Amino acid sequence: MTTQRRTEHIRSGHSRARQIPLTPPAWLLNGLRPSSAPVPWAAVVRAGIALSVPLAVGFALDEPEYGALVSMGALSGVIGDTADAYRMRVLNIAVPQLFGAAGVAVGTLVFGHGWLAVGVLTLVALVSGMISSIGSVASVSGLLLLLNAVVGAGLPMPRPWWTAPLLLTAGGLFVLVLSLAGWPLRGRQPERVAVAAGYRALADTLEAAGGPDYEERRREVTQALNQAYDLVLGRRALVHGRSPSLVRMLAQLNVLIPLVEGAPAAHLRGRPLPPEIPAAVRELAAAVEDGRTGTPVLDLPPPHGQSERAIDAALRHAATIVHLAEPRMHNVDDRLGRPAALGIRARRAVRDMMFSRASWRYGIRLAVCIGLAQVLVSVVPIERSYWVALTVTFVLKPDFGSVFSRAVLRALGTAVGLVLAAAVLAEVPRGWWDVPVMAVLAALIPAFSAKGYAFQTAAITPVILLLSDLLNHQGFDLIRPRLLDSLIGCAITLVAGYLLWPESWHTRIGDRLADTVDDAARYVQRAFGTDHPDTEAGLRAARTARLQARRRIYRDLSGVRTEFQRALTEPPPTGARAAAWWPLVVAVERIVDATTAARVRVNHGADAPHRDEVEAAVRELHGLAEGVRASRTPAAVRGGGPAPAGREDSVLAPVHQEIAAARAIAAPAD
Repeated sequence: MTTQRRTEHIRSGHSRARQIPLTPPAWLLNGLRPSSAPVPWAAVVRAGIALSVPLAVGFALDEPEYGALVSMGALSGVIGDTADAYRMRVLNIAVPQLFGAAGVAVGTLVFGHGWLAVGVLTLVALVSGMISSIGSVASVSGLLLLLNAVVGAGLPMPRPWWTAPLLLTAGGLFVLVLSLAGWPLRGRQPERVAVAAGYRALADTLEAAGGPDYEERRREVTQALNQAYDLVLGRRALVHGRSPSLVRMLAQLNVLIPLVEGAPAAHLRGRPLPPEIPAAVRELAAAVEDGRTGTPVLDLPPPHGQSERAIDAALRHAATIVHLAEPRMHNVDDRLGRPAALGIRARRAVRDMMFSRASWRYGIRLAVCIGLAQVLVSVVPIERSYWVALTVTFVLKPDFGSVFSRAVLRALGTAVGLVLAAAVLAEVPRGWWDVPVMAVLAALIPAFSAKGYAFQTAAITPVILLLSDLLNHQGFDLIRPRLLDSLIGCAITLVAGYLLWPESWHTRIGDRLADTVDDAARYVQRAFGTDHPDTEAGLRAARTARLQARRRIYRDLSGVRTEFQRALTEPPPTGARAAAWWPLVVAVERIVDATTAARVRVNHGADAPHRDEVEAAVRELHGLAEGVRASRTPAAVRGGGPAPAGREDSVLAPVHQEIAAARAIAAPAD
């Protein structure tokens, strides 16, 4: 494929027909389009039970307010119940509950204290924002810390002060107990399922090799491997070498890497692989999931060419390891990504939080918005005023997506949720009828959360209003204040948390993309480095370094793609700028794929590229990165010298072609 055709092919993946006049903007349509993620039926059942049972117990004991508080705690647990592995569920649910209990305790102590409450909630917002920058569990913990502090400061809670924290924590722990109910029977099943999913995603990729669906399948492999490694290595960080089952699963993951590396080489051939190859990989996936051992039986056709030989050798080795009952420790290389000890990671996280400019920026933004919200409701009488700060907290979560689009989507989702809540509050009498209604409404939360933020908001709104009604007995009168407060909160977030911060709409996506191009250059250098170890230990170290670099660059590419997809949901100029750079993201992915394929060919008999050819490709990529870093739009990228040259029969020829295509995208002809 010529450079021009290759460039046009990359651009065509982004090109779209012009919008019909009066149609909603693309960034809004993207947010309203439901995700294709499957409905988590087990979580649906747990949510219905977790929020309705406490209400039933509260009515049975003639303490409906206590039951409502326990259900509120369960709601927090349901929202955080997103992990697959059981040990991760303990972290995802239990740790945030501790922060939530601390938050409601602080809020309860400052309830009714006017400006003291304003100052305390502003300080809590700063801490919450800084905590949220550490990681996913910390993000949920910071969210619950602030949310519960706002609720405690805005609603009268039972006395003494520790009653509300205790009841909310009880609700979260109830969700945790329900989530861990299957642990004794299928304790390691989530990890095995994740490893098997990696094999199945690879089978789909090999089946798509040489066809138009390959790139999408390759991205799915990256996501599946990231998920599997995170689960297995996260569990292994706690038990290390004392668990043979985890050693076996990590060995099964590691032997998948050579097969993953062979996929780009097979794709660049331009023709499909024999169907027996993806079928054999799917059979290995079933063996991993079922825990089968024994002697593997493979019926593979004779390989033809370097790419097929690479896949054949990797597949036979993987089959041997998958079916071993007790893999030896030399098959397990933790250097591919084993995390540090928990204490070390905690110290690093605290250090990074305290000395990170991004952490302070987000903490200050959140504190400013919460402070403004609390000052406003202290000066202007607003019914149910704590909803304003709650809305700010939910919307101003940049790690959850675009702030601007979240504000708009939350307003729309709240409006839809209020319609449902109005029907419930108007037609359902307060009392035992609330229990089955809550079971149905709560079950909708995980089902709708899987479809998108607006859908999640629409599902959560009637649940919160029903619980608030049990605490305040305002019934249908809650509807209008809820909508007004949500709109005020969205407005504060858009102005003080978005428009007044230039970094929000002068996004640094170009810098992130430039860093990734530099990483691609280092990957090329690592894959074809000039050092040639002459010892077996040196060869193993070099191979491990290449595998680390390969896994790192593919994980980074996945993160860049996610960041750009979030930026595409922003209104102009951010969304337009992300759309302009998007074809170059695809081009960099192709460069990395071509490099991996070239390394596989060299490993199986092809001539290694000359040092000058490698250095020319590396220089060109670094030059492209500098051009991207210095430009606001692709058309502004200029120069960089002539495209890297190489022999047509060189293994790096596809890499040169992809670099030339990337240059054409970044600096189109006038």
